[in-house]
This record gives sequence, structure tokens and C-alpha cells, in this order.
Amino acid sequence: MTPLQFEARYQAEWDELESLLSKLTRRGKRKGEVPVAGERFAGLYRRACEQLALARTRAYPAYIVDRLNQLTADAHQVIYQRQEFGLERLRQMVAYDFPRAVRAHRAYVGLSAATFVIPLLVLGGLIYAKPELILSMVDPMTAAQFEHMYSDSAESIGRTRDAEDDWTMFGFYIRHNIGLGFQCFASGLFAGVGSLFFLAFNGAYIGAIAGYLTERGFASTFYSFVATHGAFELTAIVLAGAAGLRIGHSLISPGRRTRRDALLIAARESIVIVYGVTGLLIIAAALEAFWSSARWIPLPLKYSVAACCWIVVLGYLWRQGRDAS
Repeated sequence: MTPLQFEARYQAEWDELESLLSKLTRRGKRKGEVPVAGERFAGLYRRACEQLALARTRAYPAYIVDRLNQLTADAHQVIYQRQEFGLERLRQMVAYDFPRAVRAHRAYVGLSAATFVIPLLVLGGLIYAKPELILSMVDPMTAAQFEHMYSDSAESIGRTRDAEDDWTMFGFYIRHNIGLGFQCFASGLFAGVGSLFFLAFNGAYIGAIAGYLTERGFASTFYSFVATHGAFELTAIVLAGAAGLRIGHSLISPGRRTRRDALLIAARESIVIVYGVTGLLIIAAALEAFWSSARWIPLPLKYSVAACCWIVVLGYLWRQGRDAS
């Protein structure tokens, strides 16, 4: 069966399903309107799922697959709307949707990671060799503040002078982390160039601070501070950048779709990653405020927990949800 024959054969069913969806999702009921037959709607939904699977198997044109995909997604939302919210939906996203979305976008994740890590390593090594270059990244007052935050005289590692307690820093870290993640993601609307810029800039900034503090003799306090929450925060930054690159690529290369349709599809695919990134950044903020900054925790314990966190995060993204695929 050719694509045209396939479309002509089932066009009436698709139109009917769209009409029923419009009635079910419309607010209010028009006078004299016939109620929607549940059995008929469910039957059309099942048939559309079968037709979608068939269209994908036979590699029919994108406009047919996209229409069926949208129809089945909307119908599924109507039928199972009670299951789309609450704890069950959250569990589904954490256990399956988020790690699967990350693996499905592994090409963007790889590019994002390279864009972030390479400037980090280059600037870190360069400023370690020539610490005076830190002034090309920050002003002298900021450099001095970093030295104070990671010095032996600091009451809590990484705490700014104006912060009264760990709860204040927790609020600061949440605001800062979420803003950073949103920056890397939303700037992807500029054809992906914005995401690449902020990934590279933040990687260079972090590398510069790391290289400077290492050369100044604050390595033990600095790395014991960043090691644990970095598993969540740095991973989240890379994933936010990957979601932004997915958005940007849909604008540059929409394929057979219009740019608007390509952008909507990319947004639906990447929003799951954004939700996961938000969760990672909140975890990072909590660890940064209450664990990483604590001086009473022995360094071997901090590094052991940090190693476990990195293994858990990377293993979760690599393996979680595969068995149910």
C-alpha cells in the first residue's frame, strides 16, 4: 500500500477522531450537541495506534507519522488524564522518561559536554600556569573573595561574606543553579549558538577559578567542596545545554516540517530533560549548602560520597529504564 492509498483509506477515521477530540477538550457543551460515544472514541484511538505503528514500520512520509503521533498523544491524554499527574506521573518520569530522553539525545549531550569540558580544562591549566590571568576573568575583589571563601579561616567552605547561615546559601544556590540551567537551555532559541556560548563561558569560568585556587594552595578545600554536588550540578548544566542544542537544531534543520512544527516537536522532546535538570539542580543546591560547605566532615568521607554520587548519577542516566524499553 502506497502512502497515498494509506492516507485515503484511513482519512475519514482520522478526521472523526479529531472531531471527537475537539468535542471532548472543548470547554462547555453546545446546545443540541450529541454526546461522544466512549466506545467509538476508544476504538478509533486503538486503530490510530495500530496505523501509527504501521506508518513507522513502512517509513511513510513525516507528515503522516506526525499527524498520527499527535492524534494518539492527544487521545491518550484524554483517556488516561488521571494518570498523567501526581506521584505516579513523577515516578514514571524519574524511573523511565528522563534517562531515556537523555540517551535519545546522546549526540547533543556529547556536543554539550565537549563544549563545556574543553574550555574548563584549557582555562584551568592555563591559569594554573599563569595565575595572574585570572584578572582577565574576574576583578581583583572577586578573586580575593574566592580566596576567602576557600581559606582555612572561613567558617563554612564556599559561603559568601553576607550569608548568615546554610539556609541562606541554600536559597542562593537554588536561584543561581536554576538560572544557570535555564540560561543554557533557553539560549538555544538563537539557533543553538546561545547554548554553545554559555556552555563554553561557564566551563571557562569554572576552570579559571579551579586553576587559580589550586595554584594558590586551596586545592583541598575547593575540590572537597565541589566534588559531591558537582555530580549533580555539572551534569545538569551539560544536559540543559543539550536540550538547548536540540531546540536550536530544529530551527536550523527542520527537515520536511515547517520550523514552527519542528520547534514544537523539539520542545516536547526536550522538556522532559528540562524537568530532570531542575531536579538535579535542586539536589545540587541542597548538597552544596548543607554537605559540601561543612568543615566537620572528614575529607576521605567527602571524597567517598562524591565518588558514589558520580557513579549513581552516570549509572542512572546510562542504565535506568533500559529493561522496560
